[in-house]
Amino acid sequence: MRDTARKVEEKYFSNLATHVEFLPVEWRSKLTLDGDTVDSITPDKVRGLRDMLNSSAMDIMYYTSPLYRDELVKGLQQELNRLYSLFCSRNPEFEEKGGKVSIVSHSLGCVITYDIMTGWNPVRLYEQLLQKEEEEELEERWMSYEEQRLLEELYVTKQRLREIEERLHELKASTISKPPVLKFKVENFFCMGSPLAVFLALRGIRPGTSGSQDHILPRTICNRLLNIFHPTDPVAYRLEPLILKHYSNISPVQIHWYNTANPLPYEHMKPSFLNPTKEATSAPDTESASAAPSPTTSPVMVRRHYGESITNIGKASILGAASIGKGLGGMLFSRFGRSSATPQTTETGKDGPEGDEKKATTVGTPPLPHSSSGFLEPTVELEHRIDFELREGLVESRYWSAVTSHTAYWSSLDIALFLLTFMYKQDQEETDKSNLDTL
Repeated sequence: MRDTARKVEEKYFSNLATHVEFLPVEWRSKLTLDGDTVDSITPDKVRGLRDMLNSSAMDIMYYTSPLYRDELVKGLQQELNRLYSLFCSRNPEFEEKGGKVSIVSHSLGCVITYDIMTGWNPVRLYEQLLQKEEEEELEERWMSYEEQRLLEELYVTKQRLREIEERLHELKASTISKPPVLKFKVENFFCMGSPLAVFLALRGIRPGTSGSQDHILPRTICNRLLNIFHPTDPVAYRLEPLILKHYSNISPVQIHWYNTANPLPYEHMKPSFLNPTKEATSAPDTESASAAPSPTTSPVMVRRHYGESITNIGKASILGAASIGKGLGGMLFSRFGRSSATPQTTETGKDGPEGDEKKATTVGTPPLPHSSSGFLEPTVELEHRIDFELREGLVESRYWSAVTSHTAYWSSLDIALFLLTFMYKQDQEETDKSNLDTL
């Protein structure tokens, strides 16, 4: 990502005074967790596939375990703060000049980073659930007079104990200011190949009636949330339908190819509706059938190769691995490492993103005013679009793409341009305004 971002920066943003620096946050290797227990119980057959599962899917199991969750959260939180303090000590003018910090997270790293920023704690949730069950039991179950009196007395005593604990906590907080969880305000939170939407849905988050990002991530915590995914990534899910339900039938914003001439700015791209009609259930599940529009992916675009799509990265090596056969496990799955859950912070000077920076109108998703099912344009829209989808490239099979797309985000020039576009938005607008004033 550093290399691709540098190329894009030199090509499109060389006239700006500020600079974006990428700091990798490698936190996973420092954790002990279960030591080598899982590795010792792993059979040797298809070792490449098993190692891939241990290093990616296994981390999700660790994170859902109450035994290891705190270790994962604290490990990432401490590394984020350590790197930020180190960066500021070497660049003292960063904070003085109002430097801003964005976080680029991948896969499970998106969920852990989200929980760090919002302070979500399943233990506290479990305690509230137990309290609710106790109250319901007190109201519904038939009891003798003596048992009911004792339970009411117990309930009042527990309530009083909670009030005393809260007062004690407030007293401590007033005398000792508790430091923030993160030492910096997050300007942009970029999620790549993220399962965050599934975690939020399982936690009870349901669509609301307001189009505000605050429904899932308050702006006071993070100024802008952006969810980046490839349409064939099996780990990635959409976030917008968790805010407004009808966005499940609205296409994600298409990310421009990095060498597209004069792309339409993202804030000017109007929502387009997905085709809700589905093919007959008897139709065979083939590549030709999957090419039809689907309610879960964007409308099929004309497949012209403008630039480097994420599914084309390493295409030759994928086809070579397929021809080798037995060597597939070692060659293909060696790409899946523990870095799949590694977030990455991005430090920049005076960047404040709200959209894209270019002012022409060439490439964009055409708006569809009505769908075939009579789905009308909704009255409530999102304040800012959150779901951004990479365009599919020329690849023979979407199944091969599903295997490789989840780990290929880091080296995509399309994503590098997308990230820099949002982080340089404010500087680009100021530069354009000064040029117009000069003219």
